[in-house]
Amino acid sequence: MNNGYIRVRTDKQTVENQRHEINCFCKQHGMSIDGWIEETISGTRSVDKRKLGRLLRKVQAGDLIICAELSRLGRNLFMIMQILSFCMGKECRVWTVKDGYRLGDDIQSKVLAFAFGLSAEIERNLISERTRQALSRMRDQGILLGRPAGALNKRHRLDKQERKIIRMLDQGIGKREIARRCNVCPKTLYRWLRMKSMM
Repeated sequence: MNNGYIRVRTDKQTVENQRHEINCFCKQHGMSIDGWIEETISGTRSVDKRKLGRLLRKVQAGDLIICAELSRLGRNLFMIMQILSFCMGKECRVWTVKDGYRLGDDIQSKVLAFAFGLSAEIERNLISERTRQALSRMRDQGILLGRPAGALNKRHRLDKQERKIIRMLDQGIGKREIARRCNVCPKTLYRWLRMKSMM
């Protein structure tokens, strides 16, 4: 059985790109997909908590899992190696479209899977380290990080309730109670009051 596996991390991403890549690959090789597994979930989540886990439990010898790239299976070396090892133990093949890997039950496949997974993890760690160093350098130079307060929304959500808040303040109602009535946390109210020079 040929299984197409698609994973995206957030619902803002689309599964259609991966589906298109897999379909084009199958067409080129005269194959078809018997079943699709799609999920929107982080690759760091345990395989058992993903649809991929259910697929791995039911695959049989000779089955094929096709995905866009190995990183769709997991986000770290250990997880990818576990999945590939499990598949190889069940004599289930794993093919990737972008990477062009054909992972089966031979020693070359195991070495290839290890090398790929290791290099992918090293690259992610290097990117993360470079990002940390760049942020640290910017902080040392006195550059303010993050968006300025209110940069995304010129109007604060409490602006609509300004008259109501002023009235409650005049009545001597406590700020925590005002925050509760306005459906915001006290810190949000305090920041808004400081912004409006009411504190």
